[in-house]
Amino acid sequence: MCREGAGSAAACGGLFSLGGDFLYQALYRKWRPKTFSDVIGQSHITQTLRKQVAEGRTSHAYLFTGTRGTGKTTCAKILAKAVNCEHPMDGDPCCQCPSCVGIENGSFLDVLELDAASNNGVDQVRALRDEAIYAPANVKKRVYIVDEVHMLSTPAFNALLKILEEPPEHLMFILATTELHKVPATILSRCQRFSFKRITPQDIAARLLYVAGQEQIDLTADGAELLSRLADGALRDGLSLLDQCAAVGGTVDSRAVLEALGLAGNLQTAQLMEFILSRDAKGALLQLDQLYQGGKDVGAVLGELSTLVRDLLLRRTAPEGGAALLSGGYDSATLDRLGREIPATRLIYLATTLQRATADLYYSSNRRTDAELCLLRLCDESLSGDLTALEARVQRLEDSAQRGQLLRAA
Repeated sequence: MCREGAGSAAACGGLFSLGGDFLYQALYRKWRPKTFSDVIGQSHITQTLRKQVAEGRTSHAYLFTGTRGTGKTTCAKILAKAVNCEHPMDGDPCCQCPSCVGIENGSFLDVLELDAASNNGVDQVRALRDEAIYAPANVKKRVYIVDEVHMLSTPAFNALLKILEEPPEHLMFILATTELHKVPATILSRCQRFSFKRITPQDIAARLLYVAGQEQIDLTADGAELLSRLADGALRDGLSLLDQCAAVGGTVDSRAVLEALGLAGNLQTAQLMEFILSRDAKGALLQLDQLYQGGKDVGAVLGELSTLVRDLLLRRTAPEGGAALLSGGYDSATLDRLGREIPATRLIYLATTLQRATADLYYSSNRRTDAELCLLRLCDESLSGDLTALEARVQRLEDSAQRGQLLRAA
């Protein structure tokens, strides 16, 4: 049986051949879990599904929801194998019987994976509905996995609703979505819903170190920690980033990750923030130019600044209980040094300005110029051209008056 982590994934995955030549397989595909036991960070879901399979109490329709890269489609394929497995073990598929092998390699048409983003019309769903009434040819249950189901059109949802209302016994639907609010309530009420959590950085880092060890990749602990934070709760993203960094060759430490991904890094981001907080526009622009000439992406730089501002704001507004919410990229001494005497109102202004600028960069034809304009507004709120400018001038006058009073009092 395919078992824990690397063992099962490597046994069922790895390099594949085409015409006698071996082709490289991306890490996130090679190490994709094959059983519920392999899934990382979703035990609240996998335990329930295993119990349902073991007791024969599976539903006719499931809805898996959560952010990208958390295991929705993976668990859907595992569930499809488990309900059709000829020799299941405690609700897990054996990965060896003809049903498991056929479903895994996609040769069994009774288990079909569809992308609703490209098959979102009513005609496609009607064709699916017409096929669903026939008994499966090779397995016990016909399973349809519909990914990104929220992309279906309204008529397509109505056609899907018909088969969900009166499903045949041999049929199972597994719907997956990253945007639950776009799925109609009539569909939600007919599915068992499972919410996939973001995977913790600790779990992602541990998995990356394990995979790196099996793949003979020299990954350091600080490199794994940085990759786990950049993955933002998505193990698939973490493995893809590791793949990208390992392609460069050599040791994958935090410095190598920053170079491979075009990131500024904590030290340079903190230096840039010092220029902003001291209202040194020239220094901030020179620092950005240095990063830009070094191949750093200006969008990534603004994103790193946004993360740092968030940490500073949490440190200021929730000094006791907010530590658990910090990104983990900066030590307490750095946060205390940068956030000293900076009012929360200015930190909120910095955060909102960065968020707006980062979103606008997506549509920009000159990203560097827009990033420079953002830095100028961060250094001087009066350049924002709205009510914030007036508020900033009033705040500066109040601060100046207060300092003058203190000097006279002294």
